[in-house]
Amino acid sequence: MRTALVIGTGLIGTSAALALSRRGVAVHLADHDPEQARTAAALGAGTDEAPDGPVDLAIVAAPPAHVADVLADAMRRGVARGYIDVASVKGGPRRELQARGLDLTPYIGTHPMSGREKSGPLAATGDLFEGRPWVLTPTRDTDTEVLNLALELVSHCRAVPVVMDADAHDRAVALVSHMPHLVSSMVAARLENADEAAVRLCGQGIRDVTRIAASDPRMWIDILSANPGPVADLLTDVAADLEETVRALRALESSDEHKRREGVTGIEDVLRRGNAGQVRVPGKHGSAPRVYDTVAVLIDDQPGQLARIFADAERAGVNIEDVRIEHATGQQAGLIQLMVEPKAAPVLTAALRDRGWAIRQ
Repeated sequence: MRTALVIGTGLIGTSAALALSRRGVAVHLADHDPEQARTAAALGAGTDEAPDGPVDLAIVAAPPAHVADVLADAMRRGVARGYIDVASVKGGPRRELQARGLDLTPYIGTHPMSGREKSGPLAATGDLFEGRPWVLTPTRDTDTEVLNLALELVSHCRAVPVVMDADAHDRAVALVSHMPHLVSSMVAARLENADEAAVRLCGQGIRDVTRIAASDPRMWIDILSANPGPVADLLTDVAADLEETVRALRALESSDEHKRREGVTGIEDVLRRGNAGQVRVPGKHGSAPRVYDTVAVLIDDQPGQLARIFADAERAGVNIEDVRIEHATGQQAGLIQLMVEPKAAPVLTAALRDRGWAIRQ
């Protein structure tokens, strides 16, 4: 691939353009808002000047509701040899294009499974997709050259290609992305009018659960409008679990011992099923989930503290697999949780103690 046209210079489009530009691809940028395309160009994502002729690959990074319109226009103008989109829903856009009678041999639907709570070109980064799955949904009609161009794009972005059927993809993202986002928003909504004294007690748990609720509602309305059925089906199951859980909690309030035992059984069931589902979440780089030991270190909220801890871990020859930070309420201090291989935990604990760090057991 020598040339590309990115249509839509938000987070995903600009991030892909940055990755391609860094690998020597001549990238042209277009957006319904010319100022946004100019911003992406100023960041080094490419040029906002139109290409002289057809490019190798056109990448449509428009919201799901507009993908078919943008793709149809680009294909009719013949702006590229191959066309892809990066929308989070795949079945609907393809069916819309088919209904318009377009030749879909030069098109393949794709979806990079990566993002941020922030949107727009200023939130973009060239390494946004590194190590992340990038779904490709070819059909029997897809031209081999276009599939190869899409694979080259994924390679340039250092993502991991995953081939799926379009409708299977939509059911999958409803499960792992769309439904969880709504549940996160529902939990966060409980905080809107909560007592300030209660909100001040928020810890890492509530931050983890509500983090994705910070995303742009307008973007999510577009996404959910394109995939409402599978999401509604999943929420129906969640609602049934909620009803059973509420029933079990009410039973725990009872003075009847038999009802209380039923309540315990009901709560234990949902918690155990949660355990069973959580262990299936892939680990680093999409690998099989692994169990790490946690070394918890008390730190002051001062510049350089994290750098010192990581440097001390490096001196001890220990690789930090993951890290979480929990800030103490009302104090300029916090707890950093370092996840390491079980055999490395005693080594790291001893090394950090020797260097004066306060370890929490």
